[in-house]
Amino acid sequence: MAIDNAVSNPETSASTPAFPLSVDQKAFTRAVLFHETGGPEVLSIEDVPLAQPGPGEVLIRVEAIGLNRAEALFRAGAYYYPPTLPGSRLGYEAAGVVESVGEDVTAFAPGDAVMSAANFDFGVHGVYAEHIVLPEESVVRSPDGVDAVTSAAMWLAYTTAYGGMVETGGLAPGDHVVITGASSGVGTAAVQTALRLGAIPIAATRGEAKRGGLLELGAAHVITTDTEDLVKEVRRITGGAGARMVFDAVGGPGFAALGDALTPGGTAVLYGWLDRRPIELSMNWPLTIHTYANGVLTREPEFRRRAAAFIGSGLTSGALDPVIAETFDGLERIGDAHRLMESNTHTGKIVVRV
Repeated sequence: MAIDNAVSNPETSASTPAFPLSVDQKAFTRAVLFHETGGPEVLSIEDVPLAQPGPGEVLIRVEAIGLNRAEALFRAGAYYYPPTLPGSRLGYEAAGVVESVGEDVTAFAPGDAVMSAANFDFGVHGVYAEHIVLPEESVVRSPDGVDAVTSAAMWLAYTTAYGGMVETGGLAPGDHVVITGASSGVGTAAVQTALRLGAIPIAATRGEAKRGGLLELGAAHVITTDTEDLVKEVRRITGGAGARMVFDAVGGPGFAALGDALTPGGTAVLYGWLDRRPIELSMNWPLTIHTYANGVLTREPEFRRRAAAFIGSGLTSGALDPVIAETFDGLERIGDAHRLMESNTHTGKIVVRV
């Protein structure tokens, strides 16, 4: 069922009462599902059952959804785990308000502004919906005074940048760091995170169109990989020494060149695989390579605490400020939002207001 032609299940018509309901009534919510893999056209909006939160669970009214490249891969059947077909859910990142909590939940209460922690299987807990029920450990508080659109654009991008570059890679003040896919949501967050640490971000992007925006964001240097030799440019920028770190979303054969751009003993952090071809390694040894999975780290309460403190204080100081490429209104625009994401013409995060 395509989004443009989506209709409610006859058993859950528009007359069905909205949540919250008494325990003897059954609630439904509108959610985005897909029943086969493919392009944005496979997404549909359907009425799905919405249970009361059980022990350790939180019911959230979603106000905004942040899109991530992983969701396009998942929808297309190219993610590292398969969708739960038919009727797979979708989405890692949402911001909203707690409506009710289950037994034993003490960290959250109705009325709290919260975000999803993006540490779950989104084929099951996908947040593209008007209401969602999540485990307590998959919920974090929104920073004080931050609106839902900004919150939806924030958590996954900045925890990936902070967790990958700082906690995993050990980025330090004065380090040069090459950031690939620099115009993406994570890429723009990584530029800001590096600047906040006193590191020197070198943004890599394919064409000239995004150079100006990346320089305005604060990138110390921009390399356009379609027309410039990345290794030569990094060597030139660093006076021949090479970068201390690369933070890469792409992988594939091009990963070898990133290693060639490192100083001896440098570190490469690979957090994505947009190029599905086998990864090739540099012979510029010694070097350290980390593969980074944000969902694993965000399952740790202490990491969530540290990341929330880093992000919250950065927002307060103005050092961190999510770049929002475009905001769409309504779940019905989710297909358009996915098409924009796959066009690669945007800079920053795409958000859908619910």
